Order: sequence, then C-alpha cells, then structure tokens
Amino acid sequence: MTEVEAKKAQESLQDRLAQVVDLLQRQRIVEDLTHRQEGQHQDLVENLVHRQNLVELQRKLDDLHPADIAYILEALPLEDRLTVWQLVRSDRDGDILLEVSDAVRETLIADMDNHELLAAAKEMDADELADLAPELPRDVVHELMESLDAQQRERVRSALSYDEEQIGALMDFEMVTIREDVSLEVVLRYLRRLKELPGHTDKLFVVDHEGILKGVLPIKRLLVNDPERKVAEVMASDPVTFHPDEDAYDAAQAFERYDLVSAPVVDKNGRLIGRLTIDEMVDLIREESESEVLNMAGLREEEDIFASVWRSLRNRWAWLAINLITAFLASRVIGLFEGSIEKLVALAALMPIVAGIGGNSGNQTITMIVRAMALDQVAPGNTRRLMRKELAVSLLNGLIWGGVIGVVAFVLYGSWSLGVVMTAAMTLNLLLAALMGVLIPMTLVRLGRDPAMGSSVMITAVTDSGGFFIFLGLATLFLL
Repeated sequence: MTEVEAKKAQESLQDRLAQVVDLLQRQRIVEDLTHRQEGQHQDLVENLVHRQNLVELQRKLDDLHPADIAYILEALPLEDRLTVWQLVRSDRDGDILLEVSDAVRETLIADMDNHELLAAAKEMDADELADLAPELPRDVVHELMESLDAQQRERVRSALSYDEEQIGALMDFEMVTIREDVSLEVVLRYLRRLKELPGHTDKLFVVDHEGILKGVLPIKRLLVNDPERKVAEVMASDPVTFHPDEDAYDAAQAFERYDLVSAPVVDKNGRLIGRLTIDEMVDLIREESESEVLNMAGLREEEDIFASVWRSLRNRWAWLAINLITAFLASRVIGLFEGSIEKLVALAALMPIVAGIGGNSGNQTITMIVRAMALDQVAPGNTRRLMRKELAVSLLNGLIWGGVIGVVAFVLYGSWSLGVVMTAAMTLNLLLAALMGVLIPMTLVRLGRDPAMGSSVMITAVTDSGGFFIFLGLATLFLL
C-alpha cells in the first residue's frame, strides 16, 4: 500500500468513525425527544426509530474489516462501545477480540456471557486461542479445551507453556509441508486440492517422514521452475529458523533484517513445530514501541482512554508520587540559595533555562541509548566509548548554546560575569544529563528492569535538581 493509499484508508476510517458517532448521537437525541412526548403511540414511535438507527448502524459495521471495528470500539466511551459491540455479528466476535487492545478487550469480555465467549473462541486457531485464553474465565477455558480435538488441545497447551515474550507463544501452527523427493508438479497438484492456503504463505516447508525440517520451497521458485524437477533440487536448504524458547523481539529484528514474510520454528531436534509470520512480528514491534512510550512516561500499563477515573488513577499514581518527591528535592535545592536569589533577582529568571535545556538533552540521550539497547547495539566492550561520545556531544552543545544564552544574559542584565556563569552552568548540566542519560537505562537493565521504565521522570529530576544546584552554586561563589 502506497503512502497516499494508506492516507486515504485512514481518512475513510475516520469518516466511518464519525458516521458511527453521529448515529449514536442521533439515537440519543431521538430517544430524549420521544421520552418528552406523551401519547399512546409514544412507545411505538420510539421503538421504530430505535430499530431504524440500529439497523443502519449494524449495516455499516457489517461492511467493516474486524481491525476497523476494533479501532472504532477503542475510540468510543464505554456506554457507546458496548452498544456497538452488541450490534456486531456473533461470528465476528473472535476476530475483533484479537484486534482490540488488552484494556478494551477486558471491557468487551466482561459484557459477554459464557455462551457468547465459547462461540467466539471456537472459531479461532490454536495460536489465537492461546492469546485469548489468559483473559477468559477459568470455566470457559476449561469447557473450551474439552471441546477441542487432541491435536488442537495439545497445540494450545504448547503455546500457553511459553512466556508471552518467547517465540513459542507467537508461532502459528497452520502451514503447508511437503517432501523433498516429490516433483514440483506433484506439489502443484497438492496445492490445488487445498481449499485455501494459510495466510502469509510465501514458502512451503520441506520435511522428512519424522517431521525434521530439511529446507523451504519459496512459492516463486515453485512457479518459475520446470514442473518435472524435484523439490530437493529447487528448495533452499539453509533457511532462517527459530526455536520456540528464543526471544520474540530478536525474531522481529531478524524479520526486518532478512525481509522475511514467514519462517519455520523448530525444536532442539530440528523437528518443525510451527512458523512465525510477518503479521505477528509487526504487532509485536508496535506493542513494544507503545510499551516503551508508556514506560518512559511512567505509566505502568496500557490504559483505555475511557477507563474509569479510579483505574486511571491506579495506573498513574506511582510515578507521579516519585515525581512529587523529586520536585520537592528540587525546591529544597532552590531553598538553599534563597539569600542569593534575593540579592540577584536575575537568577530566578535564568535558572529554569539551565534546568529545562538539561532535561531536554538528557531525554535525547536516553532515547538514543534505549533504542540502541533494543537493537542490541550496546555491549560491555563499547560502553566507555559510548559514554565518551555522549559527553563530547554535550560538552560542545553546552559551550555553543551556553555561550549563546550567556551573551543574552549579558545583554539583558549588563553583567559579563553572569553570562560566564550561565555558560558554565549550562555546560556542566548538559554533561550531567549525558552521564545520567547513559547510566540510568544501563542501571535499569542490570536490575532486570525495562531500560525505558520511568527514565523520562528520573532524568528530569536529576537535571532539574542538578541544574538548580550548579547554577545557583556558581552564582553564589562568583557573583555575590
């Protein structure tokens, strides 16, 4: 899809969201008006109008892709969301539940009874069931497992046995396998007998009689080679493979690096047990990116924007409490120099500049370091070099922009010594920001935490307190 097509699709989705919202608002207005009217036909009129609006709304929903309906549900307040959810055809419930965010899925599941949940889950593949099972009531999961055949049940249990960050939790069990000793013509006839190919099938997996992976046969090779040739002659015998206990994010990087659409997953004996597909990797990268953004802001989990006040409060309070403590410490630093500020009022006007630029620089450094860690570009052997590079960048930025603000301070207050102190404070605070911008994420990793967790809050606290102390301390020593 080109950028223009993607923009048009997004605009179309926004239009449909607006249409859904308009229908819901129209429904509320009509209901309000009919309630105000009196007469024997009031209930009949209200019922007819209600049905007309709901039918139109349902018709619009039927035309949408499950991912688009998920987008609309996430954009609606809880009451409207549940109204729309009730209008979705039951045979589409499972697909939509897999598309919505975790927070929104919880509200939808809470509105469904066990019968509806079972009906939605029975339409899913084993890997999809494994994704949804942890959020379903236990009695529903138990009844669902009992309804599966032995192979499906084993596949679900296998997927559930892995952590959500491991490849085994993401692998797909739907794939096409062939033998290496057959001709391409036989393979083509076999494919024609299938009702449809699994999604994202860009290659067939070549296995022996024991299920050991021997290679892969890309579809493009199957189509352009002589049908009389054997699979063994055409297949790629050294494909990129993954093990179920490996880190899923490493696999996502490999998909990006090698431009993969699908890849086999094998056990320690080389037996083919599943495959990874590009759609799972894209979802994983998106979720990882969203998680890092939330963590840097100090949010503990993904939040439904229409969640209750209490739930949002629980999600946000922890780092706000930490921020309050750090802000209090910064105010105490300022309090130490009250006398200096009283003697030279210009200090009060200039000190936020030092702290603000330091915080911005520190966040830039942390963003670069966290990204490098996510790409496995930071190793023990290059840490010192990385530190020297960031300090050098901050030193130059401090001298350049500190010099600029120093000149501004001289022009405004007619004191060259104040300008020098401003330049020195800016430079020292940027060096502090660079140092902490490298150390904070590295320390978090050593403690077994996400390097982005609250990093923005911590670097701002350090640069605020440090910037105030450095600037006011230098001013006290050299200006008063």
